[in-house]
Amino acid sequence: MPDDVPRSTVSVVIPVKDDADDLRRCLRALALQSRLPDEIVVVDNGSTDGSAQTARDAGARVVPCGTPGIPAASATGYDAATGDLILRLDADCTPARTWVESVERTFAERPDVGAVTGGARFTDGPRPLRRPLAAVYLTSYAASTAPALGHRPLFGSNLALRRSAWRSIRSQVHRSDPGVHDDLDLAFHIGERYAIGYLRDSPMGISMRPFTQPRGFAKRIDRGFRTVVRHWPADFPPIRWTRRALRLARQTPPRRPRR
Repeated sequence: MPDDVPRSTVSVVIPVKDDADDLRRCLRALALQSRLPDEIVVVDNGSTDGSAQTARDAGARVVPCGTPGIPAASATGYDAATGDLILRLDADCTPARTWVESVERTFAERPDVGAVTGGARFTDGPRPLRRPLAAVYLTSYAASTAPALGHRPLFGSNLALRRSAWRSIRSQVHRSDPGVHDDLDLAFHIGERYAIGYLRDSPMGISMRPFTQPRGFAKRIDRGFRTVVRHWPADFPPIRWTRRALRLARQTPPRRPRR
């Protein structure tokens, strides 16, 4: 970070349910960051294992969430976060050592963005397939959701947003519906008001386990479709695209005529 750029405070939010072992590895990786977060908020979504105690032992703040589902847990974490920037990852993620630093730098360089998102790399599964499968997965996700959004989607395992942006849309997200994709739902509301940036140098380490069973993959597709439809008719693509284009036109300063 340049010396003349004010330092932001950073909160990291991790939703968890019965995933103590992966959470321990995730928290260890966060403890090794080149820029340590100012706080880590672990949202315990009804765990019956040692997830909450694992978080406390690592110095994280544990916030309970009694409403089932990732949307509720994520929103609870964002509400509880006190940092200027709210970073989100999952308990089974392994962030690169420079992840927090990269997020903070990107926001400092892009004051116009309300949120940023990044890529991923698989940390398990057949080694020769990790890189190509991650590329196919993320490309497919972006290609299938960008037409509905009219802009870049957010990837839930590697995203961050300004707390001010969250506070402006927190009452609009579908936090009580466990059947929606919380990151896609968040993208609908953040993208309506703000630009979304991209983290080019901090792919998140993620597990391949959600994709090893066809039933689990089909469930993700179903949730994505449900999330898109939940926003109709107000966000039916032609309506949303037109509204977004008009908003961007109002924000773009007119060009000066050439002399």
